[in-house]
Amino acid sequence: MYKDIVIVSAVRTPFGRYCGSLREFDYFDLGALPMREVLSRVSVSGEQVDEVFWGVGDTSVCKDVYTSVAARQTLLKAGLPPQTPSISLDKACVSAMSAIHYGCRAMMAGEIECAIGGGATSFSQEPLIVRGLRWQGFRIGDVVMEDPLVKLGYKDFNPVSVDTDNVAMEYGISREEQDEWALRSHQRYGEAWAAGRFKDEMMELEIAQPRKDPFLLNIDEQYRADASMEKLGKLPGIYGCKGVTAGNAPGLNDGATAILFMTRRKADELGLEILAEIVAMTSIARPADRMAEAPAFAMQKALGSASLNLDDISVMEINEAFAAVPLVSMLKLAENDRQKVKKLHEKANVNGSAIATGHPNTASGARVMMNLMYELRRRGGGYALGAICGGLAQADACVIRV
Repeated sequence: MYKDIVIVSAVRTPFGRYCGSLREFDYFDLGALPMREVLSRVSVSGEQVDEVFWGVGDTSVCKDVYTSVAARQTLLKAGLPPQTPSISLDKACVSAMSAIHYGCRAMMAGEIECAIGGGATSFSQEPLIVRGLRWQGFRIGDVVMEDPLVKLGYKDFNPVSVDTDNVAMEYGISREEQDEWALRSHQRYGEAWAAGRFKDEMMELEIAQPRKDPFLLNIDEQYRADASMEKLGKLPGIYGCKGVTAGNAPGLNDGATAILFMTRRKADELGLEILAEIVAMTSIARPADRMAEAPAFAMQKALGSASLNLDDISVMEINEAFAAVPLVSMLKLAENDRQKVKKLHEKANVNGSAIATGHPNTASGARVMMNLMYELRRRGGGYALGAICGGLAQADACVIRV
């Protein structure tokens, strides 16, 4: 359990659709946007930041593919002092939440008092890969290129969608339930956006257009207002899945997130409003094919660390790596009691999640935290519980209090 670590600012870009409005943003420039904005919103200078912890899952999209020190380049683009140390970390979708977790650890150790945590992802700039050409003595003939986004996952393991599908079937979660949850995500997102609930967390971006005036991007492009059970039901399973489809999974999205957090003493010294307290954070891992249930284990551990139970939680989010992930994890949390599950559904993903919001994977963990925080503030306070799964069945969870 953490003590006196607080969030004072949190912001993200809108999340772009694959090859959408953010497709031409340089990776470092994209990450610099919220990193700069998170400081500007509370008039804190970069000199106050002791360290940057940054989620980076794929450096192949960077100009400098080899040892790109992405956090370092991003903070310099954001205008932070060159004396600011940083770390780029890769835990796949867990990265941005882990980034904040590691910063909290450094604060508890007394090493730092103020940090920025978050991450950035650009699926749209993913290059095609040619392997082995350097040493094969190539002289003539066709060159075969590899697309890393096909069967997204890990070469020595199943695609993550296949593992998720298998676990969902094991838990008795039907294709229809997954489609219903996907539709719910779009509906909840649409209601939240119309009510202005994303304005606190989302910065607007002016997007240049060739031969046209720029337009203002102030909505996540993955959201589909016309989603329906009929449309979702027509989509085939991906990679042979029975339940997982492109419709009940998130997209390949572009975006960046940043959270400014510090010790309470530092916030008081700077005269800053405290938005939320970070009560507990935890990381776990499960067997590589059990990703869909991993958030439940992380949430149980975080609740234990905070000496809380599910009844103490006002609102929660389990990131929708697939619709099956929150559905499986809530069944696990409720010990397969469908009545308890129904109560958890009422608290969960109230503004939608990655299926509608989008999933720039190494940025999403911080988005979960900030959305929960701002939702608690709208509700007048309480505890929130957030979780996210990541590559080969890792998961992080957090408890925050307003």
